[in-house]
Amino acid sequence: MMTAARSADSGLATPGELDRYPYAETPGTDRGPVWDGGDPELGRVGRRTAGTRGRGLHGQLVQQLGQMIVSGDLGADRPLVPEEIGQRFEVSRTVVRESLRVLEAKGLVSARPNVGTRVRPVSDWNLLDPDIIEWRAYGPQRDDQRRELSELRWTIEPLAARLAAGHGREDVQQRLTDMAEIMGHALGQGDALTFARADNEFHSLLIQVAGNRMLEHLSGIVSAALQVSGGPVTGCERPNETSLAHHARIVDALAAGDGPAAEAAMRQLLTVHPEVERVVPAPREH
Repeated sequence: MMTAARSADSGLATPGELDRYPYAETPGTDRGPVWDGGDPELGRVGRRTAGTRGRGLHGQLVQQLGQMIVSGDLGADRPLVPEEIGQRFEVSRTVVRESLRVLEAKGLVSARPNVGTRVRPVSDWNLLDPDIIEWRAYGPQRDDQRRELSELRWTIEPLAARLAAGHGREDVQQRLTDMAEIMGHALGQGDALTFARADNEFHSLLIQVAGNRMLEHLSGIVSAALQVSGGPVTGCERPNETSLAHHARIVDALAAGDGPAAEAAMRQLLTVHPEVERVVPAPREH
């Protein structure tokens, strides 16, 4: 099988590690507001962060090759030969071919007649692709990736919060309130995984309801940023009362239709994040 055929010294995650963010269950405890995935439409943006890898052998091979390209283990010095890939990972030519097509769509490789399939330069990669964001964040470029994500969030999310305040849908407002309550309960229980998942949906949903389809398209980036640069997985950010208070301020501002207040609360929230604090000064007191 492909997992066994993986190079022992590649340092890559195994396919079983793709699901890094399961919900933590604490039997016998009062979980407070229940996470049930919510309305399918309201949650659809957050789920885009799973990327386009899929599962099975095809998805695993995309994961393996993608990580190897981003880490530099596979370079442009030699072509990617489908037969060699198939033998190394013990998969069929069809699986290899489809996997290379996915990587080509992400800008990682290119296939040309008489040249073969080769790795493309970083300048050609789709750096906004959630899969590439993940691969960079867990590879040699992790520091640059997390800094860039933090700077991008600082640009995207305050604007989204301001715009979302003008779209007063009761179902969305209630869902945001539920997410803040779940985060508060998770904080009290020390359940960092549930806190992170509720936080993820909170931010994705807020961007979704901003009324700007181009911003909505970027929601997957924010979700990926939350997964790779914060939360209990990497230890870069721990749930705390200050973060929770800023989320509550955003909810209140949205309920009041106060765009400037929602934007200001979001800026304060992002400044609390350690990664942002290093590159963005805290807002000045007026």
